[in-house]
Amino acid sequence: MVTRRGVLAGAALTLLGGCAGTTPTESDGGTQSPVPTETPAPTTGESTYTQTPHTGCQPGSIEVDGTCEVAASGQNAAIFDAEDLAPITAERTTVGDAPGYLARPDDDGTYPAVVMIHEWWGLNENIERMAAILAGHEYVVFAVDLYDGEVATDSEAAARLSGQVRESPDEAVATMSGAVEGLRAMSGTTDRVASLGWCFGGGQSLQLSLSDADLDATVIYYGTLATDEATLERIDGPVLGIFGSEDRVVPIEDVQAFDETLGDLAIEREIHVYEGAGHAFANPSGERFRPEDTRDAWAKTLDFLDRALAA
Repeated sequence: MVTRRGVLAGAALTLLGGCAGTTPTESDGGTQSPVPTETPAPTTGESTYTQTPHTGCQPGSIEVDGTCEVAASGQNAAIFDAEDLAPITAERTTVGDAPGYLARPDDDGTYPAVVMIHEWWGLNENIERMAAILAGHEYVVFAVDLYDGEVATDSEAAARLSGQVRESPDEAVATMSGAVEGLRAMSGTTDRVASLGWCFGGGQSLQLSLSDADLDATVIYYGTLATDEATLERIDGPVLGIFGSEDRVVPIEDVQAFDETLGDLAIEREIHVYEGAGHAFANPSGERFRPEDTRDAWAKTLDFLDRALAA
């Protein structure tokens, strides 16, 4: 069910955007930590595996002081077809005691919901813009803030903040699970909720799906994967996975094992691997940005959510 664009035959789906990430493997010859292959069955609200830490700039984009350009909202409009969208309303608020940014169509309609999870930079302008764009396609979108108001603008701060979440993974899962429950209880939403995240957020999207949050769909953008049956039997399908064939943060071998295990478990999934693409290839600010692949993926992402969250 894995598809390489122009290489492998099979199922379908592709990509979104807004993350810049690489492991030490890509930037300075370091090695990444392996994804565990055996993980005990989780209890309610608990993390189920350890995500691989990685830095947040593409090779060549890192400045001497360790900073890099973070994707800005203005770069997203042209790439993500932010035209003919429904009027929305948006605000910083809490949902289920989780802090974040809530965007929804500005009317009295009832819509399916998406918990959006930021990359390692935090809930910045880029993620808010993506939440607004998706809301314009008639979803209630809550971009959860796992950093409690902090936003990183350099890799050192991003590593610190993401490291804090990884050190207390159960707390992050509980926060995201509360957001799922809060969205379902909100007036103006259906009972259909999906998760969606990029890089660090892609791994968190999987963590949430493996918890007892009861999602209706899971979207993972080049996030760290689990590959064993004991873990993945808890995932909430259908699953959309978006990856690059040259990604050394999430190697193709892990993607293939992830896909095969989901198949063995008869979990509906759509896994796309973009040939020649590296990690974070959908980030407009990264040197590995691939606009055509990103446009193609975003259209397919919308199609996936439309089908998965239909009443």
